[in-house]
Amino acid sequence: MENLHAPTIPAGPTSTPTTNGTSSHLSFAELQQKKDNVEAELKALGGVLVSHGVDMSTPLLTRDGFPRSDLDVAQIRTTRARIIRLKNDYKEIMANAEKFLHEHFANAAESGESGTPTASTSTILPDSDTQSLEAPFAKVNAVSANSPAELSGLKAGDEIRNFGYVNWANHDGLKKVAECVQGNEGSNIFIRVSRTSGVASREELRLTLTPQRNWGGRGMLGCHITPM
Repeated sequence: MENLHAPTIPAGPTSTPTTNGTSSHLSFAELQQKKDNVEAELKALGGVLVSHGVDMSTPLLTRDGFPRSDLDVAQIRTTRARIIRLKNDYKEIMANAEKFLHEHFANAAESGESGTPTASTSTILPDSDTQSLEAPFAKVNAVSANSPAELSGLKAGDEIRNFGYVNWANHDGLKKVAECVQGNEGSNIFIRVSRTSGVASREELRLTLTPQRNWGGRGMLGCHITPM
């Protein structure tokens, strides 16, 4: 019982204690690498929990308040603590990556054409970019006419890989998409989508979406998105 909370798995080198701005000085390539490392460790730690037949919310105590004898409570608690810490790191990394992208595209817009994003602003990603694309986590079922979604270039059938800082690993049943939209009214959100092109091929697109509350329809996007 004295060693109940003692670590039984290594903490790993992926993440260090975070403070405000810890990853803000990194380049986009370094942020991407750090994100990949965190995702890999989260996946491995998730496998540890699965091997014990538990998840992040499985009770570890009996009704009497004693540690369950059928579980390695110490390792599970250590693993959970590491997962929570990594998820906090992940949020910081994605926030800094989103900030980097906003600044990058804002600078690009200043040097090029300005104005309200339209379907013409969609960009087909080069082949070299497709290697690092996230797996799709949501699908667009419908897009309303003259909505922010339509102006961005979104179409029904598009599969969303990234929605600002949201991806397959952190979308939380699309709750994070709603948070991203609410927190970016009137601001650009950069998204990546995969779209059917022809019979057996797909296009990878980068779109700019600007949530608006009073565009003339329901919601701030004007589209219906469902998890995949």
